[in-house]
Amino acid sequence: MSTSTEQITAPAGAGPWARVFAAVYDPFLWAGEVGGMRSHRRDLLAMARGRTLELGSGTGLNLPYYPDDLDDLILAEPAAPMRKRLEKAARRGARTATVLDAPAERLPLQDASLDTVVSALVLCTVDRPDVVLNEIRRVLRPGGRLLFLEHVRADSPRLAAWQDRLEKPWRRFAEGCRCNRATVELIEAAGFTVERRTDAKWRAMPAIVRPVVSGSATMNTAADSAP
Repeated sequence: MSTSTEQITAPAGAGPWARVFAAVYDPFLWAGEVGGMRSHRRDLLAMARGRTLELGSGTGLNLPYYPDDLDDLILAEPAAPMRKRLEKAARRGARTATVLDAPAERLPLQDASLDTVVSALVLCTVDRPDVVLNEIRRVLRPGGRLLFLEHVRADSPRLAAWQDRLEKPWRRFAEGCRCNRATVELIEAAGFTVERRTDAKWRAMPAIVRPVVSGSATMNTAADSAP
């Protein structure tokens, strides 16, 4: 197995809490992973094909679930504390992966160079999801696919109200996570057609982040041909 690291200017993400958060991330998610998130990751990533990029790869929790026959696997992570753990996870794995120091808003990749882009608990954390989604459109080849596994705004008005109330403190705790973001609607507004969607609950996690959605989307023809 081999791992390489390429550099690009990105947000530092290396304050004291960022380092603590990276250290506690896997233990904090452990119960939720055992309670069903691993299955969601496995089902989603089974659809990855060809040259694949994962945005915000964190500590590498998705690594075991990628198909063995990918042409290339690229893992982008702009936060240094997370990336350090990601590189260790990649070295322990059985497959070749390239680790990029790169933000989702500005990817050091050519236009139309990817078959699959994966966003797992990432679109909730970025300040400008529209910019990220446009960047995903840029790097995907015609017929390429976005695979997503994301927090979403709750359908329950009561839970959605709690998501709104707790959004700011949760965002500070969870390094930018907006638990009340209507992510699927943003994906569609950016010119993607959602071809598969599964709504689920992230069991054993705080109620405000339990609503999750996974699925796949392709660029619709009209958006892809727009100037």
